[in-house]
Amino acid sequence: MESPAPPHSSRLIIDCDAIAANYLRLVEHVAPAKCGAVIKANAYGLGVAEVAAALLHSGCRSFFVARLGEAEQLRRIAGSGFDITILNGLDPGSEAACADAGFIPALNSASQLAAWRAHARSAARPLPAALQIDTGMSRLGLSHDAALEAANDPVLAKEVDLKLLMTHLACGDEPARGVNSEQLRRFEAIAAHFPGVPKSISNSAGAFLPSTFHRELVRAGVALFGVAPVPEAMSLQPVVRLEARILQIRNIEAGTRVGYGLEHIAPASQWLATIAMGYADGWPRSLSGKGAAWHKGVRLPIVGRISMDSLTIDISALGEDRLTEGDFVELLGPAQSLADVARDANTITYEILTGLGLRHARFVIEKGRMRAVHKRAAA
Repeated sequence: MESPAPPHSSRLIIDCDAIAANYLRLVEHVAPAKCGAVIKANAYGLGVAEVAAALLHSGCRSFFVARLGEAEQLRRIAGSGFDITILNGLDPGSEAACADAGFIPALNSASQLAAWRAHARSAARPLPAALQIDTGMSRLGLSHDAALEAANDPVLAKEVDLKLLMTHLACGDEPARGVNSEQLRRFEAIAAHFPGVPKSISNSAGAFLPSTFHRELVRAGVALFGVAPVPEAMSLQPVVRLEARILQIRNIEAGTRVGYGLEHIAPASQWLATIAMGYADGWPRSLSGKGAAWHKGVRLPIVGRISMDSLTIDISALGEDRLTEGDFVELLGPAQSLADVARDANTITYEILTGLGLRHARFVIEKGRMRAVHKRAAA
């Protein structure tokens, strides 16, 4: 896929039309629950401006980020008219900035709740918030007793305008695990003390659990970007394509050693290509000697160690259809998915997706047309 752009060594193509289509499929799947969008970490590394625009155009009005800086960046680039919930809650001293902007902090501890209530008293008005309950993950959230104490406090409603009661599933991507039902049971027991407050349990994986897990709002994240969080998930459209340019091609004889540590020893004559992709670009070093690039459906194995800025592939299988210096090969695309790369790297798709580096030339597809994206500073 060639694109008019300044010269570049690698390119990341983000299909915002596919993101919109995935969102609408999720909306249909979880109805009558609503579907929000988790676009933390610069929309999983793909660019919050373009991703948020696609989701807003598709009707999304509930967004989740991790940090105050991400919320401020989203507000600057996308305007108002939608909710922004900060999943990590309040950093100490951030109460005024959060309240003035109208963000919704997810209050994750008794101390965060106390600080938010104190600021509400000083502001002389109730402030919006979500309340997260720890139902067994032991990561973020109020304990059972702290949640019940808050529910039974008659002054709470005068200080906190509860927009959402939420928890997070520890094993949502393992539907058969009984702990999912146990977390649901614990959450429902606490939710009964907060009548009228919308409830949220499910992330992308939870969206494919029974509808009892959907409640009023599902928080979709990685599924928006074409990653099936569970094998039973519906077909989602792939969103990313990553390509890198060939820097050099050489023929080596049997016995020739390749790369740092000289770990690869050519078993026979080989045609090798060094490409502009390394661990500084988000391509894991753990793929050394076992990952691959692709060209026209042909697998091109990585040989030797992956370096910071480059790696070497065996292109011998291409025969007469051999590539030339300056051509591009596929790292992510029709022949190799995020799940394929994560499997080969012994990690998860989230880590591959969010780790893609900043050096790639970036392009987005919007309404069927591709355009180059100017890089922005991260929040």
